[in-house]
Amino acid sequence: MGKLTGKVAVVTGSAGGIGGAVLCAFEEDGAEVVGVDREQADLTRSSEVARAFAGIERLDVLVNAAGISGRRFGDGPVEECTEEAWDAVLETNLKSVFLCCKHAIPKLRAAGGGAIVNVSSVLGLVGGDEDFATHAYAASKAGIIGLSRSIAVHYARERIRCNVIAPGLVATPMSVRAQSDERIRARLRDLQPLSGEFGKPEDVAEAAAYLATAGFVTGAVLTVDGGWTAQ
Repeated sequence: MGKLTGKVAVVTGSAGGIGGAVLCAFEEDGAEVVGVDREQADLTRSSEVARAFAGIERLDVLVNAAGISGRRFGDGPVEECTEEAWDAVLETNLKSVFLCCKHAIPKLRAAGGGAIVNVSSVLGLVGGDEDFATHAYAASKAGIIGLSRSIAVHYARERIRCNVIAPGLVATPMSVRAQSDERIRARLRDLQPLSGEFGKPEDVAEAAAYLATAGFVTGAVLTVDGGWTAQ
């Protein structure tokens, strides 16, 4: 029996690379998993998030893995970032986490406690150079860290834990641009010296499974970045 046997988990972004890997890992570990993706709900709208959670009688774990890159909307350095990109990225990457946590916490409380795992990014911890100058994205991911730590402290006495994963470059559909950029590929040995390669969605899923079951861990930011932020 896995550590998540008998637990009910919601995973957002479940049709994506990281979210999909988390869903599979949790199911393999025995959890009953409800996947939520844009096909099922617009997670930036409170009414749709409320509807997505309404049918869930018990909840033990929430993983917020949904997110976007805003380059197609005009994300970039702050003086160049468009307002459209700022609004789209902050809504999709940060407001969605807020709304999902808002609707999940009463159900976690009713279950006697539980775990929230929010997916941020190394760019929420460190500044990106010219190859990673997407400032709306960085702000949204830093916001996830601040929100998560506040949740961790406020709800600790109710045995609701909240932790963060900060991945580096991971081979997912969202990172196709970076995967095909020869300049970035040439930098991987320096950026992520542990392997010199892109990480795998399964690497992040393993971290999510750990944080979902680590009963004495809350308010932590677990980097899954091949050594990027250790330098």
